Amino acid sequence: MMNRNALVLMAALATGVIFGLGLMISQMINPAKVMGFLDLAGDWDPSLILVMGSAMAVTTLGVMIGKRRHQPALVPHFSHPTTKIIDLRLVAGAAIFGIGWGLAGFCPGPALMNLVYGGAAAAMFVSAMLAGMFIFNVAQAHFLHRG
Repeated sequence: MMNRNALVLMAALATGVIFGLGLMISQMINPAKVMGFLDLAGDWDPSLILVMGSAMAVTTLGVMIGKRRHQPALVPHFSHPTTKIIDLRLVAGAAIFGIGWGLAGFCPGPALMNLVYGGAAAAMFVSAMLAGMFIFNVAQAHFLHRG
């Protein structure tokens, strides 16, 4: 019998593989498809509405099942957000995400999947994303130490 940590890692791997396959099948890894969906004023491609609607349905079902359980199957407790406050940091992060998605046609998951195909645009996006994460962590550490 596998230990609990191995089961958690296997579940995470399986979830990631299923998520990645979903991104590929739905064409969410194709920046042109995403840009066509986001181009409401131009040649709009509404096909990703089905993808997002399906994702919302699966998520809703998972939340409903989760609410009936006292604890998850593989870990001791559920990880819920610790705050419900909508602050500047949350709004700014969502805005930056949306602007980046609209400009590049990538968000983090599909960009990582796109690296498999060797796309230069995906490599540039992921490099910029990692640089942004690094800069944020350095800035956060700097401001935390300043008090």
